Amino acid sequence: MAAPRACLRLVAPIWNLSTSGSRCLSSGVTPEGNQRKGGMLFQLLADRFYDVEVLRDYLFQKQLSKVHKKNRSFVGIKKRYGPYIAGASFVLKQGGAVKFQGQEWIRATGHGYSRLKLLNFQAVPIEAVDASDCAINYEGLDNVLALKELQSLWLQRCPHVDDWCLSRLHQLASSLQELSLAGCPRISERGLACLHHLQNLRRLDISDLPAVSNPGLTQILVEEMLPKCEVVGAEWAQDLKSGPEEQSRDTASPLPT
Repeated sequence: MAAPRACLRLVAPIWNLSTSGSRCLSSGVTPEGNQRKGGMLFQLLADRFYDVEVLRDYLFQKQLSKVHKKNRSFVGIKKRYGPYIAGASFVLKQGGAVKFQGQEWIRATGHGYSRLKLLNFQAVPIEAVDASDCAINYEGLDNVLALKELQSLWLQRCPHVDDWCLSRLHQLASSLQELSLAGCPRISERGLACLHHLQNLRRLDISDLPAVSNPGLTQILVEEMLPKCEVVGAEWAQDLKSGPEEQSRDTASPLPT
């Protein structure tokens, strides 16, 4: 019985050596493999793009194409089901929310949205749209401007909403009472000047607009332009609160006329 014990003692060191060797081998191979993969990726990019500017232009055009696809007009749905269903479908696909008159908010979920559910409101006007943080742009507004009974519109932190977009909002002048443009990086004083058509506005949020050069003066001018509207925005008076009022849009309802 002594021989088997000796064999076991001889095998154990060999096994330990092989495992430690495999660990050393794997630790040595991985960085080389990563370098090869990185080199192949770099070569692939170098073969297609000759300089950084070309690469940047390619990525920019790709991003524009993606935004354009997101903002296509829902013409087919509008013809078949009307502007309310088309507008709701567009906003929900963007990741926003809509509120039909007398109904609860309908929001997009991780599983999208149910068009069959929307069809129940085919004849019900949309009174509020929350498109905050969405990729809506000038073309995509076509789907929202068709909602002639729209009273509340939130466009907070929309990266593609600019002065040209604001120049189109006059189409909602007869109905729009609440508008939020807070945090939109491409809105300037020129765009805000276009809002003089919206004389039915009762609340306007123009806080945190980095393209506005003089926020305090701009707010004063907007208040004079829209005397019946509560303008929430820049700090221009001493002791004025530092941020916009936080509102829960889940329970908010459009302001009465």
